[in-house]
Amino acid sequence: MSHLNETHDPALQSWVASANVADNGFPIQNLPFGVFRPAGANDGFRPGVAIGDSVLDLAALARLQPWSGKAATALDACQSDTLNGLMALDPAHWSALRLELSRALRAGSAQQTRLEPLLHKLSGVELTLPARIGDYTDFYISVHHATAVGKQFRPDNPLLPNYKWVPIGYHGRASSIGVSGQKFPRPVGQTRPSTEGGQPNFGPCQRLDYELELGIFVGRGNAQGDRITIGQAESHVFGLCILNDWSARDLQAWEYQPLGPFLAKNFASTISPWVVTLEALAPFRVPFQRDAADPQPLPYLSSPENQASGAFDIQLQVLLSTEQSRAQGAAPAPLSSSNFKDAYWNVAQLITHHTVNGCNLQPGDLLGTGTLSGPGKGQEGSLLEINGGGKHPVRLPWGEERNFLEDHDEVILRAACRKDGYPTISLGESAGMVLPAKA
Repeated sequence: MSHLNETHDPALQSWVASANVADNGFPIQNLPFGVFRPAGANDGFRPGVAIGDSVLDLAALARLQPWSGKAATALDACQSDTLNGLMALDPAHWSALRLELSRALRAGSAQQTRLEPLLHKLSGVELTLPARIGDYTDFYISVHHATAVGKQFRPDNPLLPNYKWVPIGYHGRASSIGVSGQKFPRPVGQTRPSTEGGQPNFGPCQRLDYELELGIFVGRGNAQGDRITIGQAESHVFGLCILNDWSARDLQAWEYQPLGPFLAKNFASTISPWVVTLEALAPFRVPFQRDAADPQPLPYLSSPENQASGAFDIQLQVLLSTEQSRAQGAAPAPLSSSNFKDAYWNVAQLITHHTVNGCNLQPGDLLGTGTLSGPGKGQEGSLLEINGGGKHPVRLPWGEERNFLEDHDEVILRAACRKDGYPTISLGESAGMVLPAKA
């Protein structure tokens, strides 16, 4: 579990002036990792660290061999087109690299002249997936989302008996996960017959939705058959990103029994390009609290340390723009906001449960939290919740209404950590656009 150190000092300033601007999201206390290349260039992608309005080229920095020890080993792992090599190391290496980067980027650093030529403006780079994602697992950890959706189908018993005992999840696909800016055609598939016992309909999805989630990137893995305990779990997590796990609700309603969603989920998922390390998030740890009236986690899913600081205070937001709003120059409309700390299960519990049967995780694997909704109105993580299953359309400021997403709609997810006296730590944003279905 990450603890506070000199990299978290709220008074730290950077010689990269834009990193010192209030609420810029990428101050020197953040230093998220991603993969980039200069826009329009034939250069290969390479790892980088965001600082203010720029990204530091880690592959170029590695060739200068500025450090020794664990920091040098970690930096050397950044001479690739993904972060998998870095993720495969351990927290001691990640922390050593983060510490040297922090020192090198601080105001007054003697390394400024060496690092300045290695900076690229974020406005002039192309970002791609931060890792080669081998496997993807989606969980369902928001009790508020599960209850709201369950009430639409089972008003008297919205939660199934297992929900408060086990982190519910399913194994998804990784091939169609894209990075922010992803555009994808509206999915097509079968939907429920119009009459009982009739032939199912086939065509473009009519109830396309977003799902506000966070993504958990696995760092070092475990051997098949070995369990990761609750005390070890966070040492296997490299960091967090934002995840939109789009959902075709009408396809899902027809196909999900008995094995769960298939075409309803496999057409696209969109993540933010920056991975914020657990160490960067350490100042925003909060107690993991479970209502005393609820079942408490089984022993393998609980520890005193996890209870004391196993949750994270991360504020989440959903915005929507449409073809009409962009033509009018209107700003994206906020739809809802919620917080990761309200989830029913936490990061360490997901890793622990995923491996308790001996499942082996690998560097770069991605876990989705599932839709992160809050307890109140305005905190819904999907349109399905906001509109009550399509009964109450969302009214947008420029005059349109939405039950579900239409062609050329763009959904923008944002996430950031904020508290008095500390710089804003942003996870960036995940933006994705729906295109018309292919004929």
